[in-house]
Formats: sequence, C-alpha cells, structure tokens
Amino acid sequence: MSKNSGTKVYVGMSGGVDSSVTAALLQEQGYDVTGVYMKNWSQDLPGMVCPWKEDYQDAKRVAVQLGIDFKMYDFEREYRERVVDYMLDGYKAGITPNPDIMCNQEVKFKLFLKTALADGADMIATGHYARTRDGQLYTGLDGNKDQSYFLYRVTSQALSKSLMPIGEYEKPAVRELARKFGLSTAEKKDSQGICFVGKVGIKEFLQQFVTTEPGAIVDRSGNVLGEHDGAIFYTIGQRHGLDVGGGLPYYVIGKDMNTNEVYVTTDLDDSQLWSQELTLSSEHWITNQPLINKEYYVRTRYRAPLVKCFVSRSAYEAELVLDLEEEVRAVTPGQSAVLYEKDASGMRDSYRVVGGGIVI
Repeated sequence: MSKNSGTKVYVGMSGGVDSSVTAALLQEQGYDVTGVYMKNWSQDLPGMVCPWKEDYQDAKRVAVQLGIDFKMYDFEREYRERVVDYMLDGYKAGITPNPDIMCNQEVKFKLFLKTALADGADMIATGHYARTRDGQLYTGLDGNKDQSYFLYRVTSQALSKSLMPIGEYEKPAVRELARKFGLSTAEKKDSQGICFVGKVGIKEFLQQFVTTEPGAIVDRSGNVLGEHDGAIFYTIGQRHGLDVGGGLPYYVIGKDMNTNEVYVTTDLDDSQLWSQELTLSSEHWITNQPLINKEYYVRTRYRAPLVKCFVSRSAYEAELVLDLEEEVRAVTPGQSAVLYEKDASGMRDSYRVVGGGIVI
C-alpha cells in the first residue's frame, strides 16, 4: 500500500494540461484525488466569449478519464472583490498591479484551500511550476516556466498543505506525461492573457470597466508627439501601442494620471528606464525577514533573470530598500519584486523564495 493512500488531495483543475497532469501524477502516487474546477469568472466581453464552460468540460473530461470525483466551486463573487477590483483600483491609481499574484494569495491558496479543507480534503494541489517542501517555496525545475514569482505571497501554513508535483518537470516532459496518461488535454494550448479571462488582453479588459480620455504623448523636451487613448493603459518601458511617427522607437518612461500625459523617450539609456535601487511596500515573508547585508537575489518580473542584491534597511521600518548589483530595466510601480536565496536543501537546480513586496 502506498504511503500516500488515504490522504485526500483536492486538485485545482483549470482544464489545461498542467493541472490535468498534476491530478494524474498524484493519483499514480497513491493519493485519494478529487478534481475541483474553480469558477472565478464567467462574464463575456465584446468580441470575446469567456471560455469557462469549455475549460470546465475539459477538466471534467480528464476527471472522468482518471476515474476521480469532480466538483465545481463558485468563487466568482469573491474573485471580483479580491482580485478584479484590486486590479482595477491599481490601474486607476496609475500603477501596474499583478492580478495573478493576488489570485494566488486570495483565491487559490486561501479561499480554495479553506473550502477544500472544510470539504474533507487533507491537502490541495495545483499545476504550478514551483516546488514546496516543509512549508517553504522553491523554484521549479524548468527555469523558463518557473512560476514561483507569482506565489511569493502564499503563507508557509498554506504551502505546508499544498502539492505542486509538476514543479519537478520541464514543460516538454509534462506534455509527454499527458500523452502517456492518455489525457484529453495533452495537446491543448496553454492559455494566454489575463489569468481569469482567457485570451483577452489587459487593455481590452480594462476598457470595459474604466472610462478614459485621450491625452498627450510628450517627449523629454516637452514636445507633444501624438495622442494616446488613456494614460491608464501604459506602463514603464512599453514600446508598442504608441501611435507616434517613424524613426527611432519610443519607450514609456512615466505618466501623470492628473494631467493624463504619457512621457516617452527614444534613449534606451534614459535614467527613468533603469533602476539599481528598489523601495518596497506591502512586504510578505514566507517565514523570516531578510537579513541586513546578506546576499540575496531579486526577480522584478516574471521570467526576468535573478539579480544579486542586498537589503539595506530593516523590513521593520516603514519601507524595505533593495540595493541591486546591476541596473534592471523597466521596473514598474505596482509590480512585485521577489527575493530568493540559494537553496541549501540539496533540491536540484533550485532557489528558495524568501518573499518580497510591491515596488513603489
């Protein structure tokens, strides 16, 4: 008998290949697996039908193939309040929030975990490319797909009740496992765009919920170069979506929500495009606070390389300051900076996530 038999695991199944393989692997390892589809969003948008019904059916089909119980949890109201409203408020304030991070913090590893445990589960599992051990979070084996950046606000208590089995695999191997298990989602393409709406882009989504006015695109010399359709849509370092004339490409270096102006430059070395010091608010540490003058690594956006850094001020003060060994490009207020340290546990090719905070 497997050491895992009798341990009830509720797997968040989105209808994609990663969560499908997660369920299959845990079943193979002897766990008592139940699949759960989280209905977070069902609203159609102009020109875009929300794919939730299709995703639900794909998840259910895999559950039937595996012969496991299957449920749906309706979190739509809570999702709107905790994730969507948070995102909309951030954009209205002129920053660039990350709804995926908030979704993990508030829905998957808080609401889903609490609901599943109350429903009889011993643990939950997700299809994230990351690894957990003893209430700690580590990078996934596949450096290109590693999703630990999005998970830094999950608590140690939640991590101790969570499994992420595909963190031990690279993406091509996960596809191969799906084929080996004969799963109906084996060739399904990965979803793109916002975490909960499917293929719709962030601009198209925001346009349904915020009112914007055209405004000026202004260069370093104060020259008006053109017109934008709302400062809310632009973020630091952005190149595309600027309807200004030929020549060198322009990059966004700032914006003023009060005057509704977007500021741009053609100079890739412009000081406002680069940062070597970051100030963080809303810190979250999985266990302990980072130590002053200890060497850490920071990631300033998903898939960005790890950059060596030092904490120059105590996290017990109002704000945390990170001094980076090299400049990083296009650090944007509202985004997260995540701290890592080299893993001493012997886990292959991994870094431990210390925690992080919101860039201000």
